[in-house]
Amino acid sequence: MANNMQLSFLNEIKPHKTAWRIQVKILHSWRFFMKDVGESMELILSDAHGTKIHASCKKAYMADLAKHQNKEPKFFQERAILCPTNEDVEKINQHMLDKLHGEEKIYLSSDSIDPSDKFSVNDQALTPDFLNKIKVSGLPNHSLRLKVGCPVMLLRNIDPAGGLMNGTRLQITELYDHIIKAKVITGDKVGRTVLLPRLAITPSDKKLPFKMKRRQLPIAVAFAITINKSQGQSLSEVGIFLPRPVFSHGQLYVAISRVTSKRGLKILIVDDQGKPQRQTVNVVYKEIFQNL
Repeated sequence: MANNMQLSFLNEIKPHKTAWRIQVKILHSWRFFMKDVGESMELILSDAHGTKIHASCKKAYMADLAKHQNKEPKFFQERAILCPTNEDVEKINQHMLDKLHGEEKIYLSSDSIDPSDKFSVNDQALTPDFLNKIKVSGLPNHSLRLKVGCPVMLLRNIDPAGGLMNGTRLQITELYDHIIKAKVITGDKVGRTVLLPRLAITPSDKKLPFKMKRRQLPIAVAFAITINKSQGQSLSEVGIFLPRPVFSHGQLYVAISRVTSKRGLKILIVDDQGKPQRQTVNVVYKEIFQNL
């Protein structure tokens, strides 16, 4: 068996004979995700005596991560984990940051009410602490935890001609106090090294009843990204993590169609208790097809 496969025997049953190699057959297999371990392949095996064996094979992504983090950008350029919501993405990204070796910095934003919002600018309830907790799509988090080697995604158009557009992915090469240095890994400017400063960003979400500004690096960690953010990208390795079903028409199709070959597609579906499932719900708005 492979070196990275660890065996634990069900019901504390041990093989009849101690041996380095035993002949087994696969009875059942599934993919599983654990917070402190990551994704693994779980197997139920049976030896020649009918003894059932539970085997867990850790996904090679972790090992490859350490190998490639400071090398060519092609590794992260060709793969990504896709999730339905920002909440799911955040959990995966924090887990992957824990596994990534390298220098780490935490960048905190400066939040305030935009002076143009005359009605809210003097509202004493809208304190900096309250604004720090706001998380909306397209706005970088108040606290950005970054490491050298981690992939990130731009959240704003900065220099379209230079390849720095909303959705561009980069890999961090150096961390400074107020700026970061990163290498472009997607688009027409792959390999270009750029400096990214803090910017004053106003949320595009119109649901907020006030207008705020957040001065922060215009990026988000991008080991995992939302399915919506992946549109237009072509990847050779895609992992789709579905702790909940997709929530809009065509979203599942977008996720699956990001990969260039079915051999590069892995899907992990889990229920509310984290148990692997074999099916998920696809959302289809039938009204779309009524006039075809």
